[in-house]
Amino acid sequence: MKTVAELEYKLTQPSDELVQTMCQLDGDIIILGVGGKMGPSLAKLAKKAIDAAGLDKRVYGVSRFSSGTLQEELEAHGIHSIAADLLDDDQLQRLPEVKNVIFMAGKKFGTTGNEHFTWVMNSYLPGRVAEKFKNSRMVVFSTGNIYPFIPVKQMGVTEDEPVGPVGEYAQSCLGRERVFEHFSHKYQIPMVLFRLTYAIDMRYGVLMEIAKAVKEQKPINLNMGFTNCIWQGDANDIAIRALRMADSPAVPLNVNGPEVLSVRWAANQFAKKFDTAPIFEGEEQDSSFIRNAAKMHQLFGYPSVTLRDMMDWTSEWLDADAETWDQPTHFQVRNGAF
Repeated sequence: MKTVAELEYKLTQPSDELVQTMCQLDGDIIILGVGGKMGPSLAKLAKKAIDAAGLDKRVYGVSRFSSGTLQEELEAHGIHSIAADLLDDDQLQRLPEVKNVIFMAGKKFGTTGNEHFTWVMNSYLPGRVAEKFKNSRMVVFSTGNIYPFIPVKQMGVTEDEPVGPVGEYAQSCLGRERVFEHFSHKYQIPMVLFRLTYAIDMRYGVLMEIAKAVKEQKPINLNMGFTNCIWQGDANDIAIRALRMADSPAVPLNVNGPEVLSVRWAANQFAKKFDTAPIFEGEEQDSSFIRNAAKMHQLFGYPSVTLRDMMDWTSEWLDADAETWDQPTHFQVRNGAF
C-alpha cells in the first residue's frame, strides 16, 4: 500500500465472519467517540458489513466534529453523523436509543498537567453513558495499560490476572472499566471490556515509529524492549463482532496480535529493508507491558494480517513518502506519564 485510498480500502473490508455477525445482530449501531484514530474506519467497516449482508441497519457516529471534514466524509459513506459533546448531559440524553453501543471516547495524551479532564472523560463519563444506554449491549474500548509490568519470560498477562495500572492515565482507564462494570451489574447491561494494545495503521503506530527512526537514523529507545500490536482493521472487525459475546457481568478481552514484538528485532528487520543500520539507546529490561490475547484468538481466530505483512506495508509506505500522523504512541514510556 502506498496511498491513503489503498489503506482505507484495506482497513474497511469486512470479513465473512463480520457479515455473518451483522445478520445475527439485532438493532442499529452507535459509535460514541467516532472522531478518534480508529473510529472513522470502524464506522465505515460496520456500514460495509451491513451492506454486504443486505440489511437495513443504521450506523450512527457521534463526535464533537469541531474541525475538519470528517462529518461530511462519514455522511458520504452512509453513516449518520451526530455532532455532540458527550460531557453535556442534555446532548447525551438527546442521542437516539440504539441497541448496540461501541464506546470509543477517552483521553490519553495531554494527561500530564490536565489530569482532572482525563479522569472526567475516562471515569466520570462512562457512568453517564451507561445510564443513558442501560437497555443496550456495549463494547467498551479500554487499554492493556491497566495491567502491570510483567517479566518478559511470562509471555504476556491474561484477563484472569490482577490489574495494576501505572500512572494516572492507566488508573483512570481502570476507573472507566470499574464504572462500566458497576452499571453492568446494576442494570444487567451486556458488555465487553475491549483491552486493546497498539492498533497499527500505516500512518501511525509502533511499527511506523520504529521504521521511521531507522530510516531517518534516529536513536531507538530500548527501555521498553517488548510490546504487542495488531492490524487496525482486525481490531475493528473484532470490536464489532464482540457485540455478540457481550454479557453481564462485563467480559474482559485482551486484543492484540499473537507475537511478543521485540523492538530490537523489528528495528533490525527495517534496517535490512532500508539498507542502513539502526541506532539504539538504552537496554531491554526484564519486564515490559505485554499482554496475552489467547482468549481473543480462540474466540475470533488469528488476525488476518500478520506481523510480517504489517512490517512490509510500513516500509513500503515510508519509501513512498506517504502521509503520516504526528501522533506518537509513546510506547517507550515506563512511568505511565502521557
